[in-house]
Amino acid sequence: MFTTGQLIFAALFSLVFVGVMIWSYRKDFKLHQKHYKGSYWVLVAILVFFSLIYALKSFIYN
Repeated sequence: MFTTGQLIFAALFSLVFVGVMIWSYRKDFKLHQKHYKGSYWVLVAILVFFSLIYALKSFIYN
């Protein structure tokens, strides 16, 4: 399905991409702590919202 060259390129691209993302995140870590203090609550709210939608859907259609 894929040639050997394509698989090697995909593996190297993935490794380099993840490495650059980790480096970039670590570089801006202090800035993120300063400006995005309550961002975990947004994630929790989104997860609760989707859980409620799923529960209502399951309750209504079953």
